[in-house]
Amino acid sequence: MIRIYLVLLLIVIAFYALRAFQKAAPEKVARIIRILTYSTIGLALLYLGATGHLNGLFALVGIAIAFAVRMLPVLLRYAPYLHRLWLDFINAKQQSSGRQSDRANPKAAMTKEEAHEVLGLKPGASQQDIIAAHRKLMQKIHPDRGGSDYLAAKINLAKKILLNK
Repeated sequence: MIRIYLVLLLIVIAFYALRAFQKAAPEKVARIIRILTYSTIGLALLYLGATGHLNGLFALVGIAIAFAVRMLPVLLRYAPYLHRLWLDFINAKQQSSGRQSDRANPKAAMTKEEAHEVLGLKPGASQQDIIAAHRKLMQKIHPDRGGSDYLAAKINLAKKILLNK
């Protein structure tokens, strides 16, 4: 009978915890999850140490270290690709969090001087020069080639301003 009450109590606690998580700010939820994770790991280590089963954990750590040492040449071979993935992840994270206002309005006031500077042209450049400079930059900075949406929008805006479209 007591087990049924404990299960019901756990269900009620889980229900109210989920409701609180839905209403809480994401930073607070992340902090709580981090604390719960560290607490769970600490309690598991304490339990394993108290029951004398910590040697299994040490064996698992030894296996993980041996695996990492064997995988090191493979990781070093793919290091440039892994570095590129990491940089793409960081850039995407920065674009989604810190630059919301800039990305939301790339058409913020740009003067003709700024447009010339963006495209790397001198004032008085011809229409063909503007189109060529735009094409050259877009080939390097296009989002499909790992470039930034923000920079591509700025380059397109500079072309539009200089061509008066």
